Amino acid sequence: MKRTSLLFLLLLLALLVLSFAIHLFALHFTGNPLFGNQILLSYVVNYLLAATVLLVVEKTLSNNSAQAGFVFMAGSALKFLVFFLVFYPVYKADDKMDVIEFTAFFVPYAICLIAEVMYLSKQLNNQAN
Repeated sequence: MKRTSLLFLLLLLALLVLSFAIHLFALHFTGNPLFGNQILLSYVVNYLLAATVLLVVEKTLSNNSAQAGFVFMAGSALKFLVFFLVFYPVYKADDKMDVIEFTAFFVPYAICLIAEVMYLSKQLNNQAN
C-alpha cells in the first residue's frame, strides 16, 4: 500500500468519525435514538467498502490498466448491493423509509463517495503527467 493511500484512509476515517459525531449530535438534538437504524454499522460498512474499492482501483491503476473506471463502477455497484441486502430490508420492515433511516446510510455513503472521487481523480491526474 502506498503512503498516500494510507494517509487517505486515515483522513477518510477521521472525516467519518467527525461526521458520525455530528450525526449523533443532530439525532440527540432532534430527540431521536442515537444508535438506531443501524447507524454504526452503516458508517463501518461504508468505510470498509470505500477502503476496499480504493485499494482495488489503485492496484488496477498501478498496472496501467484502462479498466480502473470499470473497477470503480463495480465497486459502486457492490455498495448498492450491500445496501439492498443489509440495510434496505431493515429500513423497509415497517413499509416506509424515514428520513432518519435514509440519512443513517446516505450520509456516510456520500462522504465516502465524494472523498474517493476526489482522491482517485487526483491519482489519475498525477498518472497522466
